Parts: sequence; structure tokens; C-alpha cells
Amino acid sequence: MKISHLLAALTLIPGAAFAQCGGSFSSFVSGLKSEAVGQGYDVATADRFFQGVSQDQKVLRADRAQGVFQKPFIEFSRRLISQNRIDRGRAMAKKYNAVFDRIEAQYGISRGVLLAFWAFETDYGAFQGDFNTRDALVTLAHDCRRPELFRPQIFAALELYAQGDFDPARTTGAWAGEIGMVQMLPRDILENGVDADGDGTVSLKTSAPDALTSGGKMLSHLGWAAGQPWLQEVTVPANMDWSLSGPGKPRSVSDWQAMGVQPRAGSLANLPASLILPQGHKGPAFLAYPNFDVYFEWNQSFVYVLTAAYFATRLEGTQIYDAGNPDQGLDGSQMKQLQRKLQARGHDVGKVDGILGAGTRAAVQAEQARLGMPADAWPTPALLGRL
Repeated sequence: MKISHLLAALTLIPGAAFAQCGGSFSSFVSGLKSEAVGQGYDVATADRFFQGVSQDQKVLRADRAQGVFQKPFIEFSRRLISQNRIDRGRAMAKKYNAVFDRIEAQYGISRGVLLAFWAFETDYGAFQGDFNTRDALVTLAHDCRRPELFRPQIFAALELYAQGDFDPARTTGAWAGEIGMVQMLPRDILENGVDADGDGTVSLKTSAPDALTSGGKMLSHLGWAAGQPWLQEVTVPANMDWSLSGPGKPRSVSDWQAMGVQPRAGSLANLPASLILPQGHKGPAFLAYPNFDVYFEWNQSFVYVLTAAYFATRLEGTQIYDAGNPDQGLDGSQMKQLQRKLQARGHDVGKVDGILGAGTRAAVQAEQARLGMPADAWPTPALLGRL
């Protein structure tokens, strides 16, 4: 793909347009064509881009079937991180050593970070998805769950098409519209695509140098601080104020050390950090540095983000985390029951979906503190019973 830096056509669509979703699919597509013409594309280009577009029910089923994110961190991470993925990751690091050196020099992104995404997103490029990208984006924009996310991506794909870099009938990828080895959405490709192998095109599906370098540029664009760590395993004392733990609660390293938090190996970085206890104070423990927050710009799932960040450290030589002996958690139906009880107490947990997301964690921690329980944001049958 020959990436243009002329992104004027991708000016943010007004908020009123974001709300357009649902209704007749054909009418929805007609509205997209009209909007494309309003953005400056000629009628013939818009007609060709949308010719043959169809609603993909498989995309909608995939969007609603993300039960894997209900799994707790230990189970989820053991499922995703196999010895084969570790071995292949280290082999890829060696094979593309010069590419990773250039990425680190130019963008400051450590190789383990990109290797982990490459592994989880497409198994190092082996499984990139066979969903028609245009149809997936239009389907998800028509669906009223997250039109504000997917509608702009349609016009990004249209811009790629206008440049001769996107075939609406043949371009395929993940069900959510991502393309290539590290799964980038069309707008991200426009803004961050890099021709790293020098062949005149940005080929995210077939060129590992292009895909990895583009991913590195995107992380830098999202705010990654060059040369800084992102996650470090720590040990915690038997008793401390657990309500201080959780994402988005940074404190100085000296503060954490004064409370008894220590690195499991090496030394702590002199950076603000949040204490992450994915399965409570008896389970694994990590300090998350500012770069950890950038992961949430890539994926919104807490368990995915933490696993990807941890796997990146493993690929760079850290030891397997100490799983500890966490208290029993809740199954999916119990988690939904808990979320409904939290809602009844006035907490905003978002959708009742059985997933321990940020809103549910914050509500759990608040209720644990109110009840005099260890406020570590890990929901247990004991908490459910007391609510």
C-alpha cells in the first residue's frame, strides 16, 4: 500500500453522523455513499467502493462471542502463552533482528512488545482472518453497539481505495476490520503505515518488516515513551492497604517500597507505577509503568492487555510469574449476578456481561472497602454472599 499523508478526507465525522446506525441496511449504505460524496469523493468512486457490500452475520456473531475475556488472568495467560509461542517468538526476534533494531532506534519500542502482539493477533502472521474487511466495517457500523468506532474506519478504507491501496472485494482480515500481521485498522494504516522493506508499498499482510515497523510507529504515535519499561513482576507483603492497588492509581516507586512492595528480580524503575493484582492480593502482582496505559489504546480488555504486556517481558527473558494461591473467583453466571447487585447499589459496571472489566473492578473494590474486606478488586463468592 502506498500511504498518502493527505488525510484531509478523514476529518472527524461530526457527532451527529456517528449516531447514524441501524434501520434498513440498504438505506444505511446509501447514507454512507452520500456522506462519501459530501467528503469530496466522486459518485463513481463511492459507487465502486460500496458495490456488492453485504451485511455479514458471521461478523456479528464473532462480536458477541468473546467469552474468552471472561477467564481470569492465570487461566487466560496460560492459554495464550505456550512454549511453542515463546520459542517461535525468540526465533522471529533473531530472524528479524535488524528490523527490531531499527524500530527500537527510531520509535523506542522494545522488540518483546511487538513480538507479543504479533503472536496474539495472528500467531506470527499465520492466521490473519478471512473476513471481507469492507463488509465487516460496514456491518459493525450499521450495528448500533459501537458505530462511533467503526464508521470512521469505513471512510479510511475508502481513502485507501481511492489511492489504489485497498480492494473492497478482496481485502480480508479479522472480523473487526483489522488487516495484516499485527492487525491494524484502516485509519491506523493511513496514519502509521511504513514501507520498511523498501519495495515501494506497505504490505501489512505479506511483509513482516512493514507490519512490525508500522505497529511500532503506531505505538509511538499512541504515546509510548521510548526506552521505558511497561510491566514488572513484584512481591507484596501479607498486609497493606489493598485499596491503593489497581490500574490508574500511580504512586512513586519509593512509596511502594515503603509499603513492602519489592521487585521479584532486578530493580524497580524510577517511574510512577500502579500496583496490579489481577486475581487479588494472594495471586500474581505487577507494577505497571506509564507505557502500560498505551496498551489500552490497542485493546480495551484488561486481561488481554495484562497478558500481552507480561508476555512481552517473558520474550525478553523474565521468569514465569509466581501464580501464588488466589482466592476462588466467580464463574460467568456468578459474575453477572455480582454485576447486577453492584448496579443495584448504584455502581456503573457497564454492560452485565460476566467480564471483570475496569468498571466492575472499581465497584468491587469500593464494596470490599465498605464491608471491611481486603479491597483488592478480586470478586469472590464471599463478597457475592455479603452483597
